[in-house]
Amino acid sequence: MKYCSLIVLFILISCGNKEDILLPKSNVTAVSEIVDHSPIYIFFRTKEKDTLIEVNKKNEIITTNWIFNIDKRLPLRLVIPEVMKLQDKKRKEVAHKNEAAKNYYSYADCIHKNLAFLPFTEVIYKMEKPKSGLVIFFDKHNEIKVNDVPVKRADLQKYISSISNENSNVLQFCFAKNMTYGSYLQNEIFIQSSIMNKDKKDEFVY
Repeated sequence: MKYCSLIVLFILISCGNKEDILLPKSNVTAVSEIVDHSPIYIFFRTKEKDTLIEVNKKNEIITTNWIFNIDKRLPLRLVIPEVMKLQDKKRKEVAHKNEAAKNYYSYADCIHKNLAFLPFTEVIYKMEKPKSGLVIFFDKHNEIKVNDVPVKRADLQKYISSISNENSNVLQFCFAKNMTYGSYLQNEIFIQSSIMNKDKKDEFVY
């Protein structure tokens, strides 16, 4: 990518047809370069009024880093189950397992005007509500609630730190299932770069 506004990732697949994925974008650079990787493409499709998902994983090599190129228009309710399947496949691999191989989401990096990558290897997704802890919920309108109390994004870290109860150290990050993947990735970048005490691997989508 030469410019941040060009957030279309063009892909030439084996049949010779040109496909495209609209990638999320961010002004934060997480990881700028990855070597020894395999691409996984998750496309946005429509049929009449329905939004559909199509996964192209023909190039995956189990021993490499996996880069997930996902269309930003897709809702999490479609994206996360597919991501979970692929995570599970890699975690269960025994014969050719490579402990150093990681999983990354790709996005358009507005700082360096190219692709950047966000690691999520250790994240364990759950398609349900958490049963305990301090619930930090990101809704589809990009607003945040902490245990149902609206909190401004700029004040989130301070608000979390100010709460003193038995659950204050157990942060449960939750996302609306109808949130777009593009919004999710921007929120995930925000969490990883701003929330200093995010030590739980679980993330909830409902």
